Amino acid sequence: MAPLVSNTATAAKLLDHIDAGYTTLRDNVVETWDNPQHYDLYVPVITWHARYAYDHDKAKSYNERPWGAGFGQSRWDEKGNWHSLYVMAFKDSFNKWEPIAGYGWEATWRPLEDDKFHAGLGYTVGVTARDNWHYIPVPVLLPMASIGYGPANFQMTYIPGTYGNGNVYFAWLRFQF
Repeated sequence: MAPLVSNTATAAKLLDHIDAGYTTLRDNVVETWDNPQHYDLYVPVITWHARYAYDHDKAKSYNERPWGAGFGQSRWDEKGNWHSLYVMAFKDSFNKWEPIAGYGWEATWRPLEDDKFHAGLGYTVGVTARDNWHYIPVPVLLPMASIGYGPANFQMTYIPGTYGNGNVYFAWLRFQF
């Protein structure tokens, strides 16, 4: 009987953590929507397919110049962390338009006395759609990192995958106004 009680308590704790995480995410999205401090321009700059995950000819056939643009609104919280709501469209690996919209969060460090230089590490959660998936909306949860100076930022993510699928580095410039 004891293992059942222990498993039930563990499941209840897990559900409490999930609920707290959802509540925090929801509150941050609402705060960023209601009280943006900045508006952001996104400019995709590189898509790179990990060469170890594709044969040479296949990797060479993919588009790695993701022309496009995006717009967002963002804020810095009391801890100095960055929050954003964004939409972006860019040319995907098959040179077809791919839209993405979501929420991004980064814990931010300012290692120098010059408060303008910063680095960040966090995640983005949202939805995308691709031509090769018939533009069916697909949820995304991806890691995100950045380095920036003042209003200019270089942000990036990595889309994990298997051999011949995923394993893509995607980066963009973000200009904060």
